[in-house]
Amino acid sequence: MTQSMTKSPLPPASPEIPADLPPHRLSLVVPMYNEAENVEPLLERVHVALDGYPFPWEILLVDDGSSDSTPAELRRCATAYGPHVRIIELVRNFKQTAAMQAGLDAARGDVIVTMDGDLQNDPIDIPRMVNRLLKEDLDLVAGWRKNRQDGLLLRKIPSRIANRLIARMTGVHLKDYGCSLKVFRGSAIKNVKLYGEMHRFIPAWLATVTTPRRIAQEVVTHHARVFGESKYGISRTFRVVLDLLFVYFFMRFRTRPGHFFGGIGIGLGAIGVLILTYLMGVKLFLGESIGTRPLLFGGFFMVIAGVQMVTSGVLAELLTRVLFESGASQAYLARGREPLDDAQAWMSGPRK
Repeated sequence: MTQSMTKSPLPPASPEIPADLPPHRLSLVVPMYNEAENVEPLLERVHVALDGYPFPWEILLVDDGSSDSTPAELRRCATAYGPHVRIIELVRNFKQTAAMQAGLDAARGDVIVTMDGDLQNDPIDIPRMVNRLLKEDLDLVAGWRKNRQDGLLLRKIPSRIANRLIARMTGVHLKDYGCSLKVFRGSAIKNVKLYGEMHRFIPAWLATVTTPRRIAQEVVTHHARVFGESKYGISRTFRVVLDLLFVYFFMRFRTRPGHFFGGIGIGLGAIGVLILTYLMGVKLFLGESIGTRPLLFGGFFMVIAGVQMVTSGVLAELLTRVLFESGASQAYLARGREPLDDAQAWMSGPRK
């Protein structure tokens, strides 16, 4: 590396690579948005962590439409380090989930690691997590920030509540859904398509294509943010709740959505029919006027709502899934990339 590279603000650490690590190819996926100050330290830290790594590896840095100098820094550092550092530039800010999906689509490794670009995740944990994934024949090893370096009121407490709620509703019992440092078996994560803001629920989505028994968690290092500002606030809590409802629906009713919407529709329709039957009896047998009764409108609209729940709701959800899973549409657009020579684009060891 050139002498111009800055030193990582993280504490020094020696790489610990297991001696009997099973053979594989490793891809690191790092979404970045307005993280110009973190580009150099991140790449330096990754190269320190993977110093002497015995198998080929690459790192994909996904610029999610940054408005600062992040794209220029990415290109400069990629040129300095070599072709194993690959840059994907999205044409605008598509948010973290789409940026992560862009990296997963481009990753060529049979083991794929995702992590944040803000230096709070430490790549020193990667070899240990990869070793566990391969040795225990898992599909996911998720990081657990046991000693989390974030604010208590706005970050830790809402996160703990959300983690317990997500685990209870999805059946995938992890203590930290929000940690971006995760190690996947490529053949498993490639079967999951992410869109919207579903990156928070990747373990739950993965459980739809594998068994939760092949999902584990590992305590990882977590650092306080040094450069830049957090892109998340307390407002994301409301989005998490909405996303969780959809995850719950999809995990429970993916193959039978009609049971979910049909159950609600039949319930509403039955109440509406009972109301209308009662009013018809009042009209026929008691001779009372029902034309101006609010109950008539309530019963009528309950029947209509029941029909709509059974039809339009099911069709909307099914069409959404078909649209994304068929490959006809995707959650991001990336600038054109030059094809890379496989023999040169993989890193077999750190450059001196």
